[in-house]
Formats: sequence, C-alpha cells, structure tokens
Amino acid sequence: MTRFITTTFLLTLISISFTVFAQNKDQKPNFILIVADDLGFADLSLNGSKQIPTPNIDRLAEEGINFIQGYVSAPVCSPSRAGLLTGRNQVHFGHDNNMGGSQPGFDPQYLGLPHSETTIANRLKKLGYFNGLIGKWHLGDEPQFHPLKRGFDEFWGYTGGGHDYFTSEPNGKGYKSPIECNYKTPQPITYITDDKGDECVDFIKRHKNEPFFLFASFNAPHAPMHATEADLELFNHIKNEKRRKYCAMVYRLDVNIGRIMETVEKEGLAENTLIVFISDNGGPVDSNASINAPLNGQKGILLEGGIRVPFIMNWKGKLAFGKTYENPVISLDFAATFFELAGGEVTDDVKFDGVNLMPFLTNIINGVPHKSMNWRFTISAAIRDGNWKLVRLPERFPMLYDLSKDISEQNNVAFENLERTKSMLKKLGDWDVSQPHPVFLEGAVWKARQLNLYDRKYPLAQPD
Repeated sequence: MTRFITTTFLLTLISISFTVFAQNKDQKPNFILIVADDLGFADLSLNGSKQIPTPNIDRLAEEGINFIQGYVSAPVCSPSRAGLLTGRNQVHFGHDNNMGGSQPGFDPQYLGLPHSETTIANRLKKLGYFNGLIGKWHLGDEPQFHPLKRGFDEFWGYTGGGHDYFTSEPNGKGYKSPIECNYKTPQPITYITDDKGDECVDFIKRHKNEPFFLFASFNAPHAPMHATEADLELFNHIKNEKRRKYCAMVYRLDVNIGRIMETVEKEGLAENTLIVFISDNGGPVDSNASINAPLNGQKGILLEGGIRVPFIMNWKGKLAFGKTYENPVISLDFAATFFELAGGEVTDDVKFDGVNLMPFLTNIINGVPHKSMNWRFTISAAIRDGNWKLVRLPERFPMLYDLSKDISEQNNVAFENLERTKSMLKKLGDWDVSQPHPVFLEGAVWKARQLNLYDRKYPLAQPD
C-alpha cells in the first residue's frame, strides 16, 4: 500500500510538472535542435580548446546544462541522425550503416530512413507545431524519403551528406547539388554556414507566433575543408593548413549559433524555447584535423572519440543555470523529451528508446536515465554498463575499459576482469542477435578502414 501511494504521488508530481510546461497551444515550448557535423569533442573552448574560441556555444552551456557524458547512437552521420530524429536506436529498424550508394543485392528504394519509423517532426506536427529543416538531411535522396514527407513543413538545404561551402550548380551532383527550398527561390550561396544562419534567423522571426521546431542542421566542420579568407586570417598562426581551415570553420559555426541565440532573445522567445546543441558524431581526426582529446578514437569507431560528443541543453528559466550533468545520456533522449514537453503522451503506439530528460534535470526523478547503452556499427559493437564499457571487434579479443578511471581508454582490463568481460559479451551478443538485418549497406571497402582506425594513435591532449 505504501509503495502504491509513493508511486501515485510521484506520477502526480510528474503530471503537474508537465502541465506547467505544456498546458495549451499558446504555452507549448519551441524547440531548436542545432547539430554540428564532424565536430571534435575537444574543439570548443568550453571543453578546453586553446586554439578555437567558441563563446556562443560556451554561453549555451554556461547558461544551461552541459552534459559531460553525452553520446550519439552511431559514430557516423546518417545512422546517428536516424536515431536522433526518431528517438529510436536505428539498429532496431535496420539503419545501421552510413549512406554511400546502394550495394548489390539491396533495393535502392529502401536506401533511406525506413517508413516504419516516425520522426519527431511527424509527432510534433500532430501536436500543432510548425517544423523547419535548414541544412543537411542525409536520410535518403529518393522522393519517398524527402524531409517534406517526413514531418517538415519547410526545407532549405540538400538531401545528401555534405555540400560545397561556396557554390552549387543547377544540375550539380554531390557536394555541388542545388539548394532545395519549398518556400522561396533560394539565394545563391555566399558561405553556406552563414547562409544557414540567415535561414534560421528568418525562420524564427516568421514563426515566432506559433509553436515551432527548428532543425538547424549545419554541415560545419564536415569536409570539404572550406573557410572564408577573413576567418583564415584569424588563425594564421596555426601552421597546419588543414587544422587552420578547421579552426576557421568551427569559429564561423559558433558565430552563426550566436545569431540564432540573439534572435531568440530579441524576439522575446528565450523563456519559451528549448535550445539543444550536439555534434552528430565525433571528429574524424584523420580527415578534417579535428581533435577529440582526452577521448581516444574518432568518427567511424566505437571508442569514446567516435560517440561521445558535445551535448548541451539551454532553456532560460526552466533548466538550471550553469549546471554540469554527469550521468550518461544519449541523443535518442531528445525526441522523447520534445514529445512530452509538447504535450504528447507515450503509449504502446508511441515508442522511444530514449527517455524524457526533464524529470531527471528538474530533480523530479532521482537516479540515472540509462543504466546501460548498446551500439552496433558495421564491424563493431559496444556496450556501456555503469562505468564499464566493452568494445567487440571481429577476430580480436574484446576491449574492456573502466571509464571512471580511464576516460582515454588506454588500459584494456578485459583479462583482469574475465567474469565481467564474459557477462558483458553475452549481454551485448544477446542484444545483437535480436536485431533485424540492415535495410542497406555501405561499401565493403569501409570495413577494413574502420578496423584500421582502431589501431591508430590519437591526440589525447589539447594543442597550444
């Protein structure tokens, strides 16, 4: 009886809390999801960078919550975004791989985010939201996968995985593809990070009088490595040319995030807008000169440098000011959080693998959002259970790390902890074999490359 009363009291508190957050249409919060592309964990001054000033991203954290153990559900772009936008681990619906063309034996009509899944844009649209996507999609080029058919009302951007920063062509392919826009004739590209900033500012101003969801999907600092001459001049003391370009690209990203923040404040929306900032995966150290220190690894692999990312939530007056949150969280949590804050109700027909973070962040619920997490990406799989993390690779002994003592994953303690290793391998294996087949594959050439990335040496300290 006591347990029943306690549970009822807790549920009542939660219900009251969300009644405050979302009572009716006029009080529904706005959501701005800002996603960087291939950003290194160490490449924010917030995280100790001595080379790249990022005052605006820093301010988001300093005036909000900085999650120091924030993860994404995959170490590359497309599957990470599939999980992010659905709130479901993309392995559960076969979106394990990155999108790199249809492989023999697979139907190209399935090369995209499966229609079995519902995006957070779909869910918010039913709750009265106006949804906009500015920038990168990378969840399918075929018409049936287009963002305007997946819950977004407006789209300015491109459906592929990257874009030239200075030019597009009317009949261009790949990085030179034309900018698509369904609400105006898109302007010629100046510098695409600035152009995206322009569109985000315009979206906020045009839709400030209705509840909105803005997916600000930047491609900086993803390749190609393009920066403005003015920004390059700011970093001319850095001798490595690629690193200099990378720093300039991150700096310009921060400037445009500042413009978004400024617009929210000027339009009087700060107290009714939840702003989230994240990178879609860790930095690809080998290709864009990013740094994930003190994390080992990079984009494409399941060491911490591939999946632990900058992860910030900011909501003036609703979330703590300048708080560091230390429990592990994952990008899958955003969809569940947005949905419930908007007044949605989780039922048997509405399923998330992430959790609503608000009760944990407002001390309604004590404890950790996730006791364990699983990942699978092409050749590798991983599990985190408490502070222990195990990584499994083909034809190699497993790697086991105690992250509370070894954040840089330098000491494989699998043989010193054989029973734990066996137990975690079994738990991971049971989860793995219960998953469906992938609905598409990336090229086989990537398998060997990903395996080789586990053998590289990565910078574990910040450069001066």
